[in-house]
Amino acid sequence: MTESVPVPETLEEALDPAWLSLALSQRHPGIEVANVIVRSVDTRISTNARFTVECTGGVPDGLSPHLCVKGYFGEAGRPFAFLGGPEACFYATLAEPMGVRTLRSHYAGASPETGAGVFVTEDIITAGGDFLDALSPYSVDQAAQSLSEFARLHAFGWGLPKSVHEPWLAPRIDMYFGHRGEGTIQSNFDGPVGVDVAPEARDAGRLVRAQRLLAARQEGPGWTLIHGDAHVGNIFLAGDGQPSLVDWQLVQRNFWGIDVGYHIASTISTEDRERAERDLLRHYLSELSARGVDAPSWEEAWTAYRIGTVYGFFMWGITIIVKPEIVRVLLQRLSAAVAAHDGFAAVGV
Repeated sequence: MTESVPVPETLEEALDPAWLSLALSQRHPGIEVANVIVRSVDTRISTNARFTVECTGGVPDGLSPHLCVKGYFGEAGRPFAFLGGPEACFYATLAEPMGVRTLRSHYAGASPETGAGVFVTEDIITAGGDFLDALSPYSVDQAAQSLSEFARLHAFGWGLPKSVHEPWLAPRIDMYFGHRGEGTIQSNFDGPVGVDVAPEARDAGRLVRAQRLLAARQEGPGWTLIHGDAHVGNIFLAGDGQPSLVDWQLVQRNFWGIDVGYHIASTISTEDRERAERDLLRHYLSELSARGVDAPSWEEAWTAYRIGTVYGFFMWGITIIVKPEIVRVLLQRLSAAVAAHDGFAAVGV
């Protein structure tokens, strides 16, 4: 990140040719954006705008003219603008040295006053990629590929080196209770999205108690840098068909099992999970070892996996601004995993 580039507060500012010229010049010196053609704008909590730039003298080598900007520009998003700061910092400082498959960023900045983050990346849809959700087909083999990326992420932060001790990477699970809690979860369980929740896991109060225990955990063995929201909707398939990780708002220092249990239980169907979850966990541990980490024992890993399913179940228990059919599928998958492996007991409730 470069402090001399002001972080835009509105989408109009972010799509202004003068601002884009300044922002993109950090990686592409001398660029002059002459015109911006907006392709699409998707506004929920965050705003994602796909656009094409036309440049005086042509688009520089190494820069696609088809780009995307993400920020928290709308009325619904402004109260959550602080979530953009860690994501922008991740793209600006960690994505490249880590080498994890993710979006290629051409600018990333966070406001020192508000913490709001904005970043500009390649447009992977124009490049032949595809963003996924819980209704997208996702195979066991693909889950193994994305687990390899989580192993790369976790190996980078294993043992909590100095590079992951920035304030913006502080543990943030307790933040999740700031807006929603047991009432939202119970409403989801009682409504249409909760019809397939496993009976053994249908306890909103116990789920909240479990999440509070996770939030209260102190740094210790198995702590690393985690993605924090490792569900299938935060995966995209690049133009080569390989899974990549996206949406780094919740990147933080925390326990590795949170990502792995959540990811396996949310990405594939319950039937596939029951058939392949142990093989997938072994694959992850093997990938971790291949990157120089003294991987946890199987017993430790299995407990960590069970814990991660509970975390993911909570995250979708509090979700309301997503298509109901997606919430329903993920509540079913995650609750089934929690019930099958007594995830609550693994956390300690």
